Amino acid sequence: MQTDYAGQTVSVIDPATGAIYPTQIFVAVLGASNLTFAFASSSQKLPDWIEGQVRALAFFGGVTRAIVCDNLKAGVVKALWFEPTLNATFAAMAEHYDTTILPTRSRKPRDKAKVEGAVLIVERWILARLRNRSFFSIAELNAAIAELLEELNNRPMRHVGQSRRELFEEIERAALKPLPAAPFEYAEWKSAKVHPDYHVEVDKTFYSVPHRLIGRTVEVRLTHRVVEIFHDHQRVACHVRRSQRSGQVTVNEHMPKAHQRYANTTPASLISRAAGIGPNAAILVERMMRDRPHPEQGYRSAMGILSLAPRYGPERLDAACERALLINAIAYTSVTAILKAGLDRASSAEPAKPTPQHANIRGSTYYQ
Repeated sequence: MQTDYAGQTVSVIDPATGAIYPTQIFVAVLGASNLTFAFASSSQKLPDWIEGQVRALAFFGGVTRAIVCDNLKAGVVKALWFEPTLNATFAAMAEHYDTTILPTRSRKPRDKAKVEGAVLIVERWILARLRNRSFFSIAELNAAIAELLEELNNRPMRHVGQSRRELFEEIERAALKPLPAAPFEYAEWKSAKVHPDYHVEVDKTFYSVPHRLIGRTVEVRLTHRVVEIFHDHQRVACHVRRSQRSGQVTVNEHMPKAHQRYANTTPASLISRAAGIGPNAAILVERMMRDRPHPEQGYRSAMGILSLAPRYGPERLDAACERALLINAIAYTSVTAILKAGLDRASSAEPAKPTPQHANIRGSTYYQ
């Protein structure tokens, strides 16, 4: 199978706003029969690129021995001819379907001549016929493409005397490997460092790992439903992915027994270091750990407060902590905002100004 994107795009109108945005047309073709597939997506980014490959294999009803594709940056990290490096998600997709990915060289269209020809046919026989139609969703556009695609594949080819579909059934269907029981589920891979509170940050949410991995770098696999964390190719944690980008997801088994302290860090030591800055800093740091379900979960915020002392000085930092305590903003981001705005220099208890004399202001005798 050879795959690529068409150079032409098709516009879709957002019915809510009236905005017009272009869609990208993914094209796939089989080498012997020229059976062609096309699919519209919102971009050429990795999720859409993977979805195009998966939908094409499902359309053909089987898996080819190899997929010859464009060296799209989203899917190919290094487009070397002899040893290409694939994106981890793209490589996982190939492993799931038990096929080989063969990226082509840059500016070498002959490496994927079949799909270059299929792109021209899709542009002339499908996209050209849709140019005067209005579409209000990608699903509506794909339904129109599928209808014309069926006509294209069932139309006899002039030089062969058979349609693409007939030729496919005759010489190619039997050569395809069966599809796996379940389609590939898109997943992203990221590297993350385990924080002192044995959590890793993933998409602005914190997920726990065994505390023995504090300070280590782990690999994170993200799907729409699950967050899996690996270390040395072994899965060490699995969490249901939070729909909201905030908060912490903690497994009790990941905590040290009896909250064993690590790296010589304890709540008492953090409070003691904060007291060296000032009394308000010590109170704020103590509150940060007291207000969490487990004190260790406040370590990161407390260390963040301590890291501000060299930049702003202990006097300003303690004054900022005092102001944060007065407005009950017990967070590192609140203290940094106060310091950046210079609010720590403003008096927290300004004296009341006398009421000015004015003819329209009633005196106290009016209310007696």
